[in-house]
Amino acid sequence: MAGTGANTPWGGRFHEPPEEKVRRFTESVSFDRRLAEHDIRGSLAHARMLASSSLITAQECSDIQGGLAKIAADIRDGRFTWREDLEDVHMNIEAALTEITPAGAKLHTARSRNDQVATAMRLWLKDEIRAQQAAIRRLQGSLLRAASDQPGAVMPGYTHMQRAQPVSLAHHLLAYVEMLDRDHGRLGDAFARTNVCPLGCGAIAGSTLPVDREFTARDLGFVDARGRPRIAMNSMDAVSDRDFVAEFLASAALCAVHLSRLAEDLILWCSAEFGFARLADAHTTGSSLMPQKKNPDVPELVRGKCGRVTGNLVALLVTLKGLPMTYNRDLQEDKQRLFDTADTLRDSLDLMADVVAGAQFNGKAMRRAASDPSALATDIADDLVRRGVPFREAHRLVGTAVRIAQDSGRDIGGLEREEWLAISPALASAADLLRSGARRRLDARTSAGSPNPRLVRKEIARWRRLLRDEPPTAGHPKDTRDA
Repeated sequence: MAGTGANTPWGGRFHEPPEEKVRRFTESVSFDRRLAEHDIRGSLAHARMLASSSLITAQECSDIQGGLAKIAADIRDGRFTWREDLEDVHMNIEAALTEITPAGAKLHTARSRNDQVATAMRLWLKDEIRAQQAAIRRLQGSLLRAASDQPGAVMPGYTHMQRAQPVSLAHHLLAYVEMLDRDHGRLGDAFARTNVCPLGCGAIAGSTLPVDREFTARDLGFVDARGRPRIAMNSMDAVSDRDFVAEFLASAALCAVHLSRLAEDLILWCSAEFGFARLADAHTTGSSLMPQKKNPDVPELVRGKCGRVTGNLVALLVTLKGLPMTYNRDLQEDKQRLFDTADTLRDSLDLMADVVAGAQFNGKAMRRAASDPSALATDIADDLVRRGVPFREAHRLVGTAVRIAQDSGRDIGGLEREEWLAISPALASAADLLRSGARRRLDARTSAGSPNPRLVRKEIARWRRLLRDEPPTAGHPKDTRDA
C-alpha cells in the first residue's frame, strides 16, 4: 500500500497505512474475488434503490450501471487488475468504478462492507445450491440407469461386512438414490434460509437515510414463492449471521459422507475378492511398478475428500463459536471454507456420476456369492414362524443348525434332511427351502421397501417419473418463517 493512510478506502481515521506483512495477512481479494459477479449484482440493485429513493440522480445511477457493466466485462475477459492493497473484492470494484465515473463515490451510500459481503455471499450460495442440486440429480440418474440395466442381478446384502441376506443390485443402488434425495432436500432447506436479504442493514445499526430495503430484496430475487420480499429483520444479526454458510457446509458434509459410502462399495466390489464390478479405464489409474494393477483412484479420492469437506464444517463452527456481536474480521475465514467445500462436493458428485455410468457389473459373480446357503438362514426361521413356532425359538433352532454345520466343516446347505429333523421336526422343509435359491427368496419378500423384484421395478418407475417431471429449477423453497 502506497501513500498515507488517507489514501485507503477507510483511511481518513489513520495517519499511515498498515505494515506490508499486515496487508498480506489481512487481504482477502486473492480468494473473495470469486464473489465479483454477485457483488456487482448487489451494487446494481443498490444503485437503482438509491435512485428510486432520490439519494442519487437518474444520471448518476446510469453512470454507475455503465461503469459496473464495463468492470464486469473486464473481469470476465481477464483484463481487470486486482490490487491487494485494496484488501477485498468490494473495494477493488468500487475503486475501479470511481476511476470510471465520479458517481462511483456515491455508490457506498447507506451500506457497509458488512451487509455488502453478506449479500454477495447469499447471492453466490443461492446459485451454488441450485448447481449442487442439479449435480445430485445427475448422479441419481446414473444410479437409476445402472439399476434399470441390471433388473435381475441378485447379490448378497451385508451387515458388519458379513453376508446377511440376498438383495439385488438394483435395490442396493436405489438405496443411494434415496440418500441423495435427502441431500437434495436438505440443500433446498438451506436455500430457504439463504434466501434472505441483508442489504441495507449497514455496518450494524441500519441507516438514517431513506433506504428501501424491500426494493433491493425484490430486485435481487430475495422473494418467497408469492413474490414477497424477504429481508433480514435485525441489523445486528444480519451482518454477523453465517448460519446459512454453516448449514450449507453441514448439508454438504452429509452428502459427502453418502458419496464416501458409495465409493467404498465400488472399491470393494472392484476388488478380486468380490469381483462384482469393473470401473472404466477412464476412471482408474495403474501402478508405476505392478503392471497388472487397475486402481479405483476416483472413488478413493472421493472417499478421502469427505474428510476435507467435514473439516471445513468443523473449521467454520470453531470460528463462529466465540464471536461476540456483531461483525468481526474472523468472518473473513468463512469464504475459503465455503468455496472449497462447494468445489469439492460438486466435483465429487460429477465424477461419481461418470464412474457409475461407466461401471460394468458382474451379475454372475454376484449371483454366485448370493447363493451362499447361510444367507437364507433367516428365511428358514421365518418359515418356522409361519408354522407356529415362536420367533425366538425359531432363531435358536436355525442357529443350532448353523453351529452343527460349521463344526463339521460345512454350511447349512450341506446338512441332510435327517440332520434337520434331528434338530426339530419343524425343520423338515428346510433343505427344500435352501434349494429354492436366492432369487426365489427375493420373490417371497412382499413387505414395502423390500428387494422383491416387482417392488424394485415399481421404485425404478417411480424415480424415473420424479426425476423426469421435476422442473429445471425448484422455484422458491418453502418460506419456513410462514410455517
